[in-house]
Amino acid sequence: MFKAFNFDFSYQERDTNVPLVIMMCGIAGSGKTTFAKQLEKEGFVRLSIDEEIWTTNGRYGIDFPIEKLEDFKIAAERKLRKYLVKLIQNKQPVVIDFSFWDRSRRNAHKQLIEESGGKWKLIYLKVHPDDLRKRLKIRNQRFDANAFPITEELLASYLDGFEVPIGKGEIVIEN
Repeated sequence: MFKAFNFDFSYQERDTNVPLVIMMCGIAGSGKTTFAKQLEKEGFVRLSIDEEIWTTNGRYGIDFPIEKLEDFKIAAERKLRKYLVKLIQNKQPVVIDFSFWDRSRRNAHKQLIEESGGKWKLIYLKVHPDDLRKRLKIRNQRFDANAFPITEELLASYLDGFEVPIGKGEIVIEN
């Protein structure tokens, strides 16, 4: 999916004194996890809310009901924010595999990263809604932490609520 993308930026932006934190941004199915896993191969520590929920609470719809999901997301994000600070203090490069769909959450993480001694890059994966639907149809058949089932109604709410980053230091990748 990202074979043509030049990941050299991750080396160019690295600094032994100021660790780089890549913030992934995009709607479900845009390729955030695929991109983040590529950075993980390049030495970044990958933080994922979905995987933290899976590890801590089990499988959505099997080990816990949908009503618990928001509480689990909040707890997972809180835990990963603490871990992020520790990683930055240890001068490790990090990729945050979240959707960062809302401006306020992006800004809060940018501030946390800077206050902790790191620098950030926001990677926005821009995908046409029809392409998202095709990808999600395939992804919804998988059964893993990164394949949270997305219905058409849920996708519509994601599309309606997504706050596109514009002019905020983002790297936009048409995917």
